[in-house]
Amino acid sequence: MLSDLRRWIQWSKRRWSLSTQNSALIEFSLPAIIIGLLIGCLLCFTNLYFGLQTGFISMMSLQSALIGFLVSKILPNPLTPQEIILVQTTATATGTMPLAAGFVGIIPALGLIDTERDGSPPIHLTWMAGIGWSCAVAFFGVFLSPPIRKQVIIEEELAFPSGTATAQLISVLHKLPPPDTKLRRRNGYEPVEDEEHIQTEPALETTPLNEPDITPAAGWHELLWSFVASGTLTLAAYFFPVIFAIPLFGTYLAREWAWYFTPSLSYVGQGIIMGFPTTLSMNIGMLVGWGILSPIAKYSGWAPGPVGDMTSGSRGWILWVSLAIMCADSLVSLLPVAWEFVVDAVHRMRFGSLSKDDGETETAGRLVPGRWVIIGWCLSVFVGIILIWIVFGHEGIKPVATFAGYVIGGLLSVLAVRALGETDINPVSGLGKISQLFFAWIQPGNIVANIIAGGVAEAGAQQAGDLMQDLKTGHLCGASPRAQFYGQLIGSVVSIFVTTTAYSLYTRAYPIPGPSFPAPTAYVWLTFARLLRDGELPENSYIFMVVFAIVFALISAVKYQASKKQVWWAKWIPSGVAFAIGFLNTPSFSIARLIGGILEHVFRTRYARSGGDIRLIVVASGFVLGEGVTSVISLILKTFGVGVASCMGCAQTGVCGGCPS
Repeated sequence: MLSDLRRWIQWSKRRWSLSTQNSALIEFSLPAIIIGLLIGCLLCFTNLYFGLQTGFISMMSLQSALIGFLVSKILPNPLTPQEIILVQTTATATGTMPLAAGFVGIIPALGLIDTERDGSPPIHLTWMAGIGWSCAVAFFGVFLSPPIRKQVIIEEELAFPSGTATAQLISVLHKLPPPDTKLRRRNGYEPVEDEEHIQTEPALETTPLNEPDITPAAGWHELLWSFVASGTLTLAAYFFPVIFAIPLFGTYLAREWAWYFTPSLSYVGQGIIMGFPTTLSMNIGMLVGWGILSPIAKYSGWAPGPVGDMTSGSRGWILWVSLAIMCADSLVSLLPVAWEFVVDAVHRMRFGSLSKDDGETETAGRLVPGRWVIIGWCLSVFVGIILIWIVFGHEGIKPVATFAGYVIGGLLSVLAVRALGETDINPVSGLGKISQLFFAWIQPGNIVANIIAGGVAEAGAQQAGDLMQDLKTGHLCGASPRAQFYGQLIGSVVSIFVTTTAYSLYTRAYPIPGPSFPAPTAYVWLTFARLLRDGELPENSYIFMVVFAIVFALISAVKYQASKKQVWWAKWIPSGVAFAIGFLNTPSFSIARLIGGILEHVFRTRYARSGGDIRLIVVASGFVLGEGVTSVISLILKTFGVGVASCMGCAQTGVCGGCPS
């Protein structure tokens, strides 16, 4: 009996030692994964819906952590802070696949290719081909994250403001001491909270937060009523489309110049999440593009077609100016990051590390082994090359060129992560254009190859950047990087099937691009590929492109210097990317977001009880998720032939809010 007891004690000690060394498995819990996947699937449909409408998606990591916390409170055993981080990581990996796999830009762009103009027929992927393409780009960015993590989070201690804000939120909700965010600032530059091309997170105040200004019950109440309100309005707009097409300045301007208002609560919620400075930049761009340049192009005869036409109308004409602004802003924003990267790399090669201790606080059992990264990246690239060749054929893009795309994408991912860590901006659009520039030389004249190569680079940059925000959150809250890595892989696998299926359902029910889902970024990809091939521009557009590119290059440089000096007015300098997005989308999309931005500013400056008051974030999350989930119901109704109840109002105004006719 005594010997049995001794053996049991020895077995227990060995088991405890094993659990301590592999504590990643303790944090890797099934409830956290299931909750993360459920939230991520909702975000996946939501991001695909809004991405096809406006070109914007949201990372929603902070919202995922918040919803995961509220859900866990109804479980018998609430999740720990580390498990909430696993929920957030899994949800983010699942929810952002519509952008990573190009379903809001690359895939619609391939469908816009014209046989006569581009020398290649349009490409419409089947469900199986979509699965193959998604598998080709879904993982190599994930395998890039662990080695980059050590450099940017441990050694350089970059801020990653959104990831830091999420860590603070989790600490607030669990009533833990605030995470240590006193980071080393490179060259005296402290990042400001700013906008991001496709995703933005509201940053909490950086002062210590100990008590949340919200209880789980109140959080559920506010989330549910905002969800129901947004969903009800969306469903009503499906049956009565005029609700989402209200003339602002009379029926003539609404019908002929696209000046109408879409009172979508989800757009208001996105504006709250984006913040007032970003939405203000977007609306200034909207006024310049649609209020000044569009009439100039129309009345000068440079864009004689209907205003909303992307080919012959002024919307297609101002698209080129938008493209010039994006490229100039992204290039200037990337130059300091690239320069600092080169300087640091040269310094390490000449002098080595200043210390043998790299500051790593995690044990080997909680880190992702280097051999996993090497083998996983090589396999993902090898399989990706084969899958892309199968999906698009040798005439689409050569295997050697695809391999070059992965290599370029890996290098650009480093810049994306560093830019995101320092400025909270992931310049994936500009990085995709850089890849397109390379492929205009590698495989000249091939529109398909150019777009695909840009998509591969964008996928790596977007994944590596987004997942690094989650790893920053985990680092501040003591979560296992290996557990987060598992969550990223699982989320990516599930999202391949969810995203592809959702996109297939949308294409069966709606024309894409079309009135309901214009997919504006698809035109950006195709337009730039055509420009690189033949250099043709719409009449007199080059003058405005050059002027606006110079202006916003200077503005971006001033914004960087102001941020470096930490002046208060830095965040109020217009963002070039947000300004350009105002050109891409009709005024109806921008105005509602401005309302949300104003609400965020007023609430934060006048009504928020403390830096930890997250009531408005909860409401914004409900607004966004309400329309996103209801869009699935609308999709089902559309698929089964259930149309609108009445087109009343549309005929009188001449503005269609989504009628099938």
